Amino acid sequence: MISSINASDSRDVLTLVLVGIPGLEHIYPWILVSFCFLYVISLIGNSILFFIIKTDTFLQTPMYDLVSRLALTDLGLSLVTLPTVLGVFCLQSLRLSVPCCLLQMFFVHCLSVIESSVLLTMAYDRFVAICNPLRYSSLLTRPLTSRLGLFSVLRGVAVILPIPLMLRCSSLCKSSILSHAFCLHPDVMRLLCSHMSVNNLYSIFAVLSTMGLDAVFITLSYVFILRAVCGLGSSSERCKAFHRCACHISVVLLFYSPMISLSMIHRFGGHKTRFPHVVLAYLHFLLPPALNPILYGVNSKCIYQRLVHRIQHIRLDKVKKPQDNVQ
Repeated sequence: MISSINASDSRDVLTLVLVGIPGLEHIYPWILVSFCFLYVISLIGNSILFFIIKTDTFLQTPMYDLVSRLALTDLGLSLVTLPTVLGVFCLQSLRLSVPCCLLQMFFVHCLSVIESSVLLTMAYDRFVAICNPLRYSSLLTRPLTSRLGLFSVLRGVAVILPIPLMLRCSSLCKSSILSHAFCLHPDVMRLLCSHMSVNNLYSIFAVLSTMGLDAVFITLSYVFILRAVCGLGSSSERCKAFHRCACHISVVLLFYSPMISLSMIHRFGGHKTRFPHVVLAYLHFLLPPALNPILYGVNSKCIYQRLVHRIQHIRLDKVKKPQDNVQ
């Protein structure tokens, strides 16, 4: 049994209790197996994708550089949530100190903002490649993508860092039980002793000024891309252009759909049941890191060919070594 800590027991909550999916405790072993499967795919898939792109000179282009950053961000997001998620579903609950919870919350939200920035830069890459292909090499260079990558990291840190600092200066006393197996800002906000309008308003500003703004620009870029594609002469050229964007569109929908639904439910859905919040949170933070390397590994012909070439090269080396030893 998990006992909550209320204001009559202690003014400040010292430890927070992370829980899994309420009402499904009897199938936690099966959920644990499925989550382990997703984490294995995410860790191995993103590591391979990042390694292939960074070590293959053929893939040293701005487009694949952005794919490697997406893989690195997904890898970091998986590593941040993995310890508490596996701990909760192994033990049914997990106690975490407030500083550790706030630290995990910072990295989870900061990496989400960075991933949103990467997706926006990838949308710009697709926009230039389709709408202005003759100037692609001059408009989108590797130094430019490097500066955009640095900006995305700085923006994520600058926007998200005040949130845990403000929560650290506040008192948590309403309860000690969180709704997820990892620490999220809206979840911790429910535990504040008093309503903090400044914290709430800043969190809305943080979401709108980062991921909300990114979503608007991504949508606008695809409006222009759609206009350019519809103006192409032949159907084969239109299909080829759509195919070049299909993978990125899938990744964008996979990332933003659960996040937008989760934000809307947190803000306007009331507190009748926490089940939709919990399910959408797992969909948002577990599925994209696991599916993104599969989408890019399968749909990107160049990455797939280089991966197959690398595997064949390793096999040939293993065959040659015993022959050299015999000689």
